[in-house]
Amino acid sequence: MRYGYVGLGNLGGHLAASLLRAGFDVTVWDRDPAAVDRLCGKGGDRVGSLEELAQQVDHVFTCLPSPQASETVLAQMLPFMKPGSSWIENSTLGRDDVLRLAGLARSAGVRMMEAPVTGGVHLAAKGEITVLAGGDRDLYDLHFPALEVIGGKIFHMGPLGSAAVIKVITNMLAFIHLVADGEALMLAKRGGLDLKTAWEAIAASSGSSFVHETEGQLILNGSYDVGFSMDLALKDLGFAIGFGREFGVPLDLASQVNQTFLRGRAAFGGQAQSTQIVKLLEELLATDLRAEGFPDRLE
Repeated sequence: MRYGYVGLGNLGGHLAASLLRAGFDVTVWDRDPAAVDRLCGKGGDRVGSLEELAQQVDHVFTCLPSPQASETVLAQMLPFMKPGSSWIENSTLGRDDVLRLAGLARSAGVRMMEAPVTGGVHLAAKGEITVLAGGDRDLYDLHFPALEVIGGKIFHMGPLGSAAVIKVITNMLAFIHLVADGEALMLAKRGGLDLKTAWEAIAASSGSSFVHETEGQLILNGSYDVGFSMDLALKDLGFAIGFGREFGVPLDLASQVNQTFLRGRAAFGGQAQSTQIVKLLEELLATDLRAEGFPDRLE
């Protein structure tokens, strides 16, 4: 099977590179020529347009920053995609977006599988990110060999829309943990503790979390370089709060954290790293959270 990959940013570029490393035939496209150059240097095939990519491949992966971007790309590709081909969406979309766009694809004879990923850019670079798939089981089975090289753990969550729900839940938890971890580290600093030792103690305790063990290091280094923006965090928190309304679940913590990220975006801009949300507390208290021995990027 010949795959196309559209969207070669912080995340998608690593996912496409994993397919290439595993020997898959992959044609790549991005509006940033430099991103295309990087993947072509790793064996990807180049095309001049989305339309050309859609004509040449059997199935297309996308990894894009918003539902609007996904819809725009899909609209450009659909008239040129082969009947019976598949669209595998690695982006994080709302459930309603997934079902609506799947309907558009179906009307052109194209089947959709959602496959958002979670765990961070550093795990995507190693082919160890978690993949959350939703869609028909036969389509999941067809593309499982490709999903298996993209991710370390792959879950088939159920029909279309299922993966959107669990992906939003995992991101909601991550942002709550991030704000909580900043408060915990600040308590340690203001309490006179050595921050490196405090981080290690928390990591070995019942209070640890994936976010503490990964993004907490970037906070202590001061780089905050997680490869995920304030705008993207607010997009995902908006999806979570929407699900709360739909399912009748009060989301007190998520709503409060959403407000915190709105303040973070106002202070630092929408393209600021999501981990910089902790800077709000650092600046409020004029106390930085720096410690020696932590990386500026996760490996």
